[in-house]
Amino acid sequence: MGEILVGTASWTDKTLLESGWYPPGVTTPEERLRHYASRFPLVEVDSTYYAPPAEATVRLWAERTPAEFVFDVKAFSLLTRHPTRPAALPKDLRPSGGGKNLYARDLDQKVVDQVWERFLSALLPLREAGKLGAVLFQFPRWFPIGRANKHYILECKRRCEPLRISVEFRNHTWMSEENQAETLDFLRSYAIPYVCVDMPQGYPDSIPPVVAATSDLEVVRFHGHSDKWTSHDIHERFGYRYSLDELKRWAPRLRELGGQASTTHVLLNNCYRDYAQVNARQLAGVLAGLPDCDVRPRPDGPGRELTEERT
Repeated sequence: MGEILVGTASWTDKTLLESGWYPPGVTTPEERLRHYASRFPLVEVDSTYYAPPAEATVRLWAERTPAEFVFDVKAFSLLTRHPTRPAALPKDLRPSGGGKNLYARDLDQKVVDQVWERFLSALLPLREAGKLGAVLFQFPRWFPIGRANKHYILECKRRCEPLRISVEFRNHTWMSEENQAETLDFLRSYAIPYVCVDMPQGYPDSIPPVVAATSDLEVVRFHGHSDKWTSHDIHERFGYRYSLDELKRWAPRLRELGGQASTTHVLLNNCYRDYAQVNARQLAGVLAGLPDCDVRPRPDGPGRELTEERT
C-alpha cells in the first residue's frame, strides 16, 4: 500500500475564514497556513489558477510548513486554455488597452513563453524544499479528446519538467465508454497522473467517477454533488457537505488506488465554509481505520465543529 495523503483545495477561502474553523487567535496568513499544516499533510493551491504567484510568496509557503508537507498547485488559466483577465498577466506582458478576457491564442507566442517561464520559475522554492507534489492542469469543457489536444498535454508535460503534472478533464469525450481505455492508456504511456473526480453527473462537463492509476502518483478530487452545479456562484457550485456514509463508500476505492501507486493525493474541493476541512478529517480517519466520527456544531459558536468518536 502506497502513502495516501488527504487535504483540501485552499486554506484561505473567505467563507472558511468566516466559519470559525481557525481558532480565534489565528488571524494572519502565516498563522493560518501553520495551523492548517498542523492538521493536514497536503493542500492544493487554487489561487495560482487566477494569477501567477510571486516567488517570494511561494518561498513563504515553503518556510511556514513542516518538512514533509506537500503542495499541489493549480496551473494558471492561460496555460489550460481558459479565458484569462488581462490584469492577471504580469504588467509588462499585458496587451495595451486592457479589455475583455483573452486566451493564449490571442497573444504573441513570445509572451506566452514568458508566462510559462515565470509561472514555473515562481514554483522553484517549493521544488527546492521537496514540497511540490504536482501542477494540476484542469482543462475546460471545450477541450475534447483528439490528436491536437493530446499533443498539448505532452507540451505541458515537457514545459514543466522536471516538475510533475496531473491532468483533470471537464469534457466527457475523454472518459466516455468508447474512449476511456484510450485516454488512460495515453496518460499511462507517459506516466501522467489522471485526476479521478467525484462530481455531479448529467452535465456537459461531467466526468464519471472512474478510479484508475496511470503513474506512481495519483490524484483524486472531490467536488461534491451540489444541485446548483451550473451556478456562477462558486460557493453554490461547491457548497456540498459529504455524509460519513458517502466517504465510507469511497474508502475501499481509495485504498485500491493507493495499492497501485507510491503516493495518492486526495483533495476535498467542496470549499464552502469548513465543509472541505471537516470532510477531509473524516475521510482521513476512515482510511486510517479509526472509530467512526460524528461531527456536530459546537455550542460555543456557529461553524465551530467538535469531532466525537463513536465506538
